[in-house]
Amino acid sequence: MANTSYELFQQLKPGEPLKGDWCNFPIPANIEVGENSVIDSSSCFKKFFSKLPVGLKLGSNITLQSPALATEENGYIEIGDFSFISGACIAAYKKIIIGKHVFIAGGVTIVDTDFHPLDPAARIADTIAISTVGNKCLRPMFDAAPVIIEDEVWIGFNATILKGVTIGKGSIIQPGAVVLKSVPAGVIVSGNPAKIESIEYA
Repeated sequence: MANTSYELFQQLKPGEPLKGDWCNFPIPANIEVGENSVIDSSSCFKKFFSKLPVGLKLGSNITLQSPALATEENGYIEIGDFSFISGACIAAYKKIIIGKHVFIAGGVTIVDTDFHPLDPAARIADTIAISTVGNKCLRPMFDAAPVIIEDEVWIGFNATILKGVTIGKGSIIQPGAVVLKSVPAGVIVSGNPAKIESIEYA
C-alpha cells in the first residue's frame, strides 16, 4: 500500500535524528517543542545557527513541511499551536514571532532585518567582509526589528514580510505581496508595496 502524506512526517524531538531522513542533518538541541508537532526533514535546520538556550520554540500540533528556519547566533523564532508552514523561509537575526492557527504557504519569506547595510559604502565593506578573503567579524552594523505574525493569519504563496512588521489577527496576505509596514487585524492586503484591498471581517 502506498504511503499517505501523513506518514511522511515524524515527531520533532530536540537533539534526536529523524528515521530515514534524506538529509540526516542534526536536529538542534536548543529547541522547545509541544505535543504532536511534526516535520518532514531536518533539512530545515541547515541555516539554524542560534546559540541561545532556546533558539526555536514550537507549540503543539504544528506541521513543518520543508521550511527553512534560519537564525543568526542570537536569533529566536517562535511558532504557535496548530500552525502550518510549507516551504517558507523564516530568517531571524533577532526575533520572529508567529501566532496560533497561522498558515504560511510555499515561497514565503519572513525576515527581521535587511541582513546588509543600506548605505552604499557600508554595503561595499560588507561584501568584502563576507567574501572568501574577508573577515566576517568586520561586517558593518545593520538594522533589525522584530516581526510579529498574530493568530489566524494566512500568508499566500511568494509573499514577503520585512523587518519591523506586525500582521494583525486574522488578516490575509495575498500571494506575491511585499509587506513593508504593519497590517491591522482582519484585512486583506496585496501588491508591492502591500496595501489594504478589503476588510476581511468586522
